[in-house]
Amino acid sequence: MSKSRAVALLVAVLLSGISMFAGAHDEAYFDSRESAHGGQTRMAGPYHLELVAKDKEIVLYVMDHADRPLSTEGGGGKANVQIGKGKDKTSIKLEPAGENMLRGNGDFSVAPQTVVTVFVDLPGQEVTTVRFIPLKATAKTARKENAAKPQAGSKDAHDHHHM
Repeated sequence: MSKSRAVALLVAVLLSGISMFAGAHDEAYFDSRESAHGGQTRMAGPYHLELVAKDKEIVLYVMDHADRPLSTEGGGGKANVQIGKGKDKTSIKLEPAGENMLRGNGDFSVAPQTVVTVFVDLPGQEVTTVRFIPLKATAKTARKENAAKPQAGSKDAHDHHHM
Protein backbone atom coordinates (compact mmCIF):
# COMPACT_ATOMS: atom_id res chain seq x y z
CA MET A 1 0.00 0.00 0.00
CA SER A 2 1.35 3.42 -0.91
CA LYS A 3 2.08 5.99 1.77
CA SER A 4 -0.62 8.36 0.44
CA ARG A 5 -3.23 5.57 0.51
CA ALA A 6 -2.27 4.69 4.07
CA VAL A 7 -2.62 8.33 5.13
CA ALA A 8 -6.00 8.60 3.36
CA LEU A 9 -7.19 5.42 5.07
CA LEU A 10 -6.04 6.68 8.47
CA VAL A 11 -7.84 10.01 7.95
CA ALA A 12 -11.03 8.19 6.90
CA VAL A 13 -10.92 5.99 10.00
CA LEU A 14 -10.35 8.98 12.28
CA LEU A 15 -13.17 10.97 10.69
CA SER A 16 -15.60 8.07 10.94
CA GLY A 17 -14.79 7.78 14.65
CA ILE A 18 -15.44 11.48 15.14
CA SER A 19 -18.79 11.33 13.36
CA MET A 20 -19.83 8.28 15.40
CA PHE A 21 -18.93 10.13 18.61
CA ALA A 22 -20.84 13.24 17.54
CA GLY A 23 -23.91 11.19 16.64
CA ALA A 24 -23.84 9.47 20.01
CA HIS A 25 -24.64 12.75 21.76
CA ASP A 26 -27.64 14.07 19.85
CA GLU A 27 -31.13 14.52 21.32
CA ALA A 28 -32.31 11.14 20.04
CA TYR A 29 -29.43 9.43 21.84
CA PHE A 30 -30.19 11.12 25.16
CA ASP A 31 -33.95 10.56 24.78
CA SER A 32 -33.37 6.84 24.19
CA ARG A 33 -31.53 6.28 27.45
CA GLU A 34 -32.61 6.51 31.05
CA SER A 35 -31.46 9.61 32.91
CA ALA A 36 -29.97 9.23 36.37
CA HIS A 37 -32.62 11.42 38.05
CA GLY A 38 -35.62 10.90 35.76
CA GLY A 39 -35.13 14.15 33.86
CA GLN A 40 -34.16 15.03 30.33
CA THR A 41 -30.46 15.12 29.39
CA ARG A 42 -28.75 17.26 26.77
CA MET A 43 -25.15 17.92 25.80
CA ALA A 44 -23.98 21.53 26.00
CA GLY A 45 -20.35 22.49 25.55
CA PRO A 46 -18.24 20.45 27.96
CA TYR A 47 -21.28 19.21 29.91
CA HIS A 48 -24.07 16.69 30.01
CA LEU A 49 -26.94 18.54 31.69
CA GLU A 50 -29.97 16.77 33.13
CA LEU A 51 -33.03 18.91 33.77
CA VAL A 52 -35.69 17.85 36.24
CA ALA A 53 -38.55 20.35 35.96
CA LYS A 54 -41.64 20.31 38.17
CA ASP A 55 -44.18 23.00 38.88
CA LYS A 56 -42.35 25.83 40.67
CA GLU A 57 -38.95 24.02 40.80
CA ILE A 58 -36.04 23.36 38.46
CA VAL A 59 -33.08 21.15 39.28
CA LEU A 60 -30.16 20.89 36.87
CA TYR A 61 -27.56 18.14 37.30
CA VAL A 62 -24.15 18.91 35.76
CA MET A 63 -21.89 16.08 34.53
CA ASP A 64 -18.93 15.71 32.21
CA HIS A 65 -19.15 13.72 28.96
CA ALA A 66 -18.50 10.50 30.89
CA ASP A 67 -21.51 11.32 33.13
CA ARG A 68 -19.30 11.98 36.17
CA PRO A 69 -20.67 14.71 38.49
CA LEU A 70 -19.02 18.14 38.14
CA SER A 71 -18.91 20.59 41.02
CA THR A 72 -21.23 23.58 40.74
CA GLU A 73 -19.59 25.39 43.67
CA GLY A 74 -19.07 29.06 42.85
CA GLY A 75 -21.28 28.78 39.79
CA GLY A 76 -24.83 29.58 38.92
CA GLY A 77 -27.20 30.01 36.08
CA LYS A 78 -30.58 31.03 34.84
CA ALA A 79 -33.53 29.14 33.39
CA ASN A 80 -36.10 30.79 31.15
CA VAL A 81 -39.38 28.88 31.32
CA GLN A 82 -41.92 29.43 28.54
CA ILE A 83 -45.15 27.56 27.88
CA GLY A 84 -45.92 27.73 24.16
CA LYS A 85 -44.61 30.09 21.51
CA GLY A 86 -45.16 33.79 22.00
CA LYS A 87 -46.08 33.40 25.66
CA ASP A 88 -44.45 35.21 28.58
CA LYS A 89 -41.19 33.82 29.93
CA THR A 90 -40.43 33.30 33.59
CA SER A 91 -36.76 33.66 34.57
CA ILE A 92 -35.52 31.47 37.41
CA LYS A 93 -32.16 32.05 39.09
CA LEU A 94 -30.22 28.79 39.50
CA GLU A 95 -27.87 28.42 42.46
CA PRO A 96 -25.57 25.61 43.63
CA ALA A 97 -27.49 23.10 45.74
CA GLY A 98 -25.26 20.09 46.20
CA GLU A 99 -22.26 18.46 44.61
CA ASN A 100 -23.34 18.80 40.98
CA MET A 101 -26.72 20.53 41.20
CA LEU A 102 -28.11 23.93 40.37
CA ARG A 103 -31.59 24.61 41.72
CA GLY A 104 -34.15 27.36 41.40
CA ASN A 105 -37.75 28.07 42.33
CA GLY A 106 -40.34 30.37 40.84
CA ASP A 107 -43.95 30.87 39.89
CA PHE A 108 -44.36 28.64 36.83
CA SER A 109 -45.96 25.37 35.83
CA VAL A 110 -44.80 22.64 33.48
CA ALA A 111 -46.92 21.43 30.57
CA PRO A 112 -46.17 19.34 27.46
CA GLN A 113 -45.42 22.47 25.42
CA THR A 114 -43.06 23.95 28.04
CA VAL A 115 -39.65 25.01 26.77
CA VAL A 116 -36.83 25.64 29.24
CA THR A 117 -33.69 27.44 28.10
CA VAL A 118 -30.84 27.11 30.59
CA PHE A 119 -27.71 29.24 30.93
CA VAL A 120 -24.93 27.64 33.00
CA ASP A 121 -21.97 29.66 34.32
CA LEU A 122 -19.33 27.61 36.15
CA PRO A 123 -15.92 28.90 37.31
CA GLY A 124 -13.25 28.75 34.63
CA GLN A 125 -15.73 27.91 31.85
CA GLU A 126 -17.61 29.91 29.25
CA VAL A 127 -21.34 30.38 29.78
CA THR A 128 -23.15 27.47 28.16
CA THR A 129 -26.72 27.52 26.86
CA VAL A 130 -29.04 24.59 26.17
CA ARG A 131 -32.74 24.19 25.44
CA PHE A 132 -35.01 21.51 26.92
CA ILE A 133 -38.54 20.39 26.25
CA PRO A 134 -39.05 18.70 29.67
CA LEU A 135 -42.12 16.63 29.02
CA LYS A 136 -41.01 15.30 25.64
CA ALA A 137 -41.62 11.56 25.80
CA THR A 138 -38.45 9.56 26.30
CA ALA A 139 -38.14 5.96 25.16
CA LYS A 140 -38.84 4.75 28.72
CA THR A 141 -41.96 6.93 29.05
CA ALA A 142 -43.23 5.85 25.63
CA ARG A 143 -42.81 2.16 26.55
CA LYS A 144 -44.79 2.69 29.78
CA GLU A 145 -47.55 4.56 27.93
CA ASN A 146 -47.82 1.88 25.24
CA ALA A 147 -47.89 -0.90 27.84
CA ALA A 148 -50.79 0.83 29.59
CA LYS A 149 -52.86 1.20 26.39
CA PRO A 150 -55.40 -1.53 25.68
CA GLN A 151 -54.52 -3.64 22.64
CA ALA A 152 -56.90 -3.82 19.67
CA GLY A 153 -59.19 -6.80 19.95
CA SER A 154 -59.06 -6.95 23.74
CA LYS A 155 -62.19 -6.34 25.81
CA ASP A 156 -60.58 -3.12 27.14
CA ALA A 157 -59.89 -1.73 23.65
CA HIS A 158 -63.63 -1.44 23.02
CA ASP A 159 -63.36 -1.86 19.25
CA HIS A 160 -66.72 -3.53 18.65
CA HIS A 161 -69.73 -1.68 17.27
CA HIS A 162 -72.94 -0.98 19.14
CA MET A 163 -76.28 -1.29 17.40
